[in-house]
Amino acid sequence: MSSIQLGQLGQLSQPAARRVRHQAKDALALMAFSAAMSVCLAAVLMFLANLPTLG
Repeated sequence: MSSIQLGQLGQLSQPAARRVRHQAKDALALMAFSAAMSVCLAAVLMFLANLPTLG
């Protein structure tokens, strides 16, 4: 399926560009996911590093 659409009067037009707020929302979601994964990875590494002293 093509991304080119028929506009008014039958002329070809490109789809509207994504709005800045949508791009900002996606960027914020990506940063939140990245931060959460970093915290989880750090917690797992801390647990594994302290495992010999716990047992």
